[in-house]
Amino acid sequence: MKALKPMDYRLLSELLKNSNRSDREVARALGTSQPTVTRSRNRLLKEGMIREFTIIPDLLEMGFELVAITCVKAKPSKDLIEKAREVTTSDPKIVFAARADGMGKNAVMVSLHKNYSEYSNFIADLMLEYGKDIEDYDTLLISLAGLIVKPFSLRYIAEQFEK
Repeated sequence: MKALKPMDYRLLSELLKNSNRSDREVARALGTSQPTVTRSRNRLLKEGMIREFTIIPDLLEMGFELVAITCVKAKPSKDLIEKAREVTTSDPKIVFAARADGMGKNAVMVSLHKNYSEYSNFIADLMLEYGKDIEDYDTLLISLAGLIVKPFSLRYIAEQFEK
């Protein structure tokens, strides 16, 4: 991993706040030139520091009522990583999956569901298909219609760069 320059942190901060702005608008916010912003952004993309540009939609408005954080204790096996990759990449409900440590679990998965019934079917299907590889799991369900004291956003990270 290459060391980031101060300009890189400032650029990342501005893009985290709003990546929908043009390079000219970002340059104005940074007090630099548009070609400098374009070169820096392109370098960060090429080096893999920026993986993608995306939006964070209102998931509830899109019809998703639940976020499920599922912690799994999977049986160790040589095929486990490839099987997990296959399962998680083939299901668009799963938005994040990784190896993890803690609470007696060794993997975590974040998934989105339209309602409890859909979530229940999702877990039942996973256990039916892959239950022999899973020793235990626990799920934390988050209602997107409930009290949310801090909505999900990556713009909060930008505040760290500005200190």
